[in-house]
Amino acid sequence: MHIPDGYLGPVTYLSSYVACVPLWGAAARKVQAGLTARRVPLLAISAAFTFVVMMFNVPLPGATTGHAVGGVLIAIAVGPWGAALAISIALAIQALLFGDGGITAIGANCLNIAFVMPFTGYAVYRRLARCFPSPKGQAIAAGIGGWAGLTCAAFTTAVMFGIQPLLHTASDGRALYAPYPLSVTVPVMVLEHLLLFGVVEALLTGLAVYHLRGSRSAWILQAADGGVPMKEYRAFWIALLALALLSPLGLYLPELMRAGTAWGEWSLEEIRQMVGYVPAGMQQLNDVWKALLPDYALPGQDEAPLAHRSLAYILSALLGIGLCGGATYILTRRLTKKSR
Repeated sequence: MHIPDGYLGPVTYLSSYVACVPLWGAAARKVQAGLTARRVPLLAISAAFTFVVMMFNVPLPGATTGHAVGGVLIAIAVGPWGAALAISIALAIQALLFGDGGITAIGANCLNIAFVMPFTGYAVYRRLARCFPSPKGQAIAAGIGGWAGLTCAAFTTAVMFGIQPLLHTASDGRALYAPYPLSVTVPVMVLEHLLLFGVVEALLTGLAVYHLRGSRSAWILQAADGGVPMKEYRAFWIALLALALLSPLGLYLPELMRAGTAWGEWSLEEIRQMVGYVPAGMQQLNDVWKALLPDYALPGQDEAPLAHRSLAYILSALLGIGLCGGATYILTRRLTKKSR
């Protein structure tokens, strides 16, 4: 669901930024008012976690790939406003440094992934969790919330794609940006997330909540700040490092299964093969930003052996964890100091 540059016209991507600016401000105020200093590291860990988990591309039927986000899991731990802030920071770093998602589309990606997903999924979780208070019931509620949140985010992303031919068309009738209409984008994106990627998100969210509720780390899922064992944060950072070392699975598995590009994230050449031309606006915006480590690889590594790309993937994961965790910690630490 990372929308690249060139897929959205200026009407959509500028409107997304306009919508996100007050939401980011509200998220900062909510975190400032509700997050205590002892839980600041948890928000930093959340940003680092969502960054690295999105690197695990999973091959699925239909020769496509997808990944989990962990947005609802984070919302359960730090609240939906905290999740929105943490995921937004991760998405911005992904776009700026790694070219995962476009610069022009940061607002759109944040609107879909950082706001729609955690808020809708968290609302579903809260409603179901009140009906099923047992540990298993809470885990199932979390899984359904993760599934619902990702599917809703897929729907809003599909709408953004699908309205482009209505908003921007050349004199010859060709689309200037994303070429597929709503009649294509909505069924494809919603169904693949409803039936495939949403299941992955549900398993991640539900199993994580079930494990946490039965462990000494159950305090993560509690709003109260009392008795937070600060030493436990060290174990979570170690777990993130382990995920970084395992991140090349996001390269190996799609290549092993001969999976193609995620839907809506195609290259210009792939677009040409699918629709017979490259939309002019897409061509113009395609090179608007040159990421330092495009696709979590070193420049010029497109044809490099998989082992070399795997090493760059690990280094990118470690760098992303450090940047996401550090940026989120610094920002939220300043906010909590102001609140005191």
